[in-house]
Amino acid sequence: MHGKTIGNPLSWSAQRLADIGRSAGAAVDGVGSHDMTLPEVNEIGLGDIRAALRKGVEEFAALRTDVITAVALYPVIGFVLAAWALHSGQVHLLFPLAAGFPLVGPVAAIGLYEMSRRREQGEDASWTAALATLTGRVLGPVLSLGCLLAVIFALWLFAAHGIWAATLGPEPYDSLLAFLRATFTTSAGWMMIVIGCGTGFLFAAIVLCVSLVSFPMLIDRPVGVPVALITSLAVARRNPGTTALWGLIVTMSLVLGMIPLFVGLIVVLPILGHATWHLYRRAVV
Repeated sequence: MHGKTIGNPLSWSAQRLADIGRSAGAAVDGVGSHDMTLPEVNEIGLGDIRAALRKGVEEFAALRTDVITAVALYPVIGFVLAAWALHSGQVHLLFPLAAGFPLVGPVAAIGLYEMSRRREQGEDASWTAALATLTGRVLGPVLSLGCLLAVIFALWLFAAHGIWAATLGPEPYDSLLAFLRATFTTSAGWMMIVIGCGTGFLFAAIVLCVSLVSFPMLIDRPVGVPVALITSLAVARRNPGTTALWGLIVTMSLVLGMIPLFVGLIVVLPILGHATWHLYRRAVV
């Protein structure tokens, strides 16, 4: 009896370590694409965007409590970043942070894609059930692609800081009002706006093409990051006008959601997340 009492914790620990090892192995193995066969992509248009957005609104209404719980942390992080910029002498990074924060939005919507998939299959679509699925094979590729978007976000902030230093900087401004006055009343400020918007557009275009269908695809199919990325780029290449329109809709929606202290993102992000899933369904055979 004594030996059994000692053995149970040891065997339980060994089993948990084995489970962790298998999960880690599956996560690493899932990053690569063993089968490089690419799926066929469809031509999509304005009607597909409308249908996807309608589905997004319907799913937000049906899963309101769960989706709000799933994305509640996203606007909080945005508010914290904005507060840091205002109170740490980094006022010039306030707009780049707000404009670039949506670059990592697809990562925050991972749970929403899984909820849409589960609801589509008639399964439990609660946020707890969705998050429980994001392990092993799915988690590795998703985190890898998420790290890529985080790097792009960091590069955007470095670029924005460099543009500010070369125009209005490098002396920091003691208040937001002083910074805004210098931005809109000096030639250096307008130069910063033009160069910054052009640079930001390039970063946004890269992220849009990379994440258009890649994250939903990683949730839906046993493919690795290379196949998901190539497929996303193929969809963007075949549908440049639709992709640009979708990017504009996403951008304007996120801007509106961020205006009331990021609180609007609690509604905007779930609708866009669910809509992205349904756009993926229409874009990839």
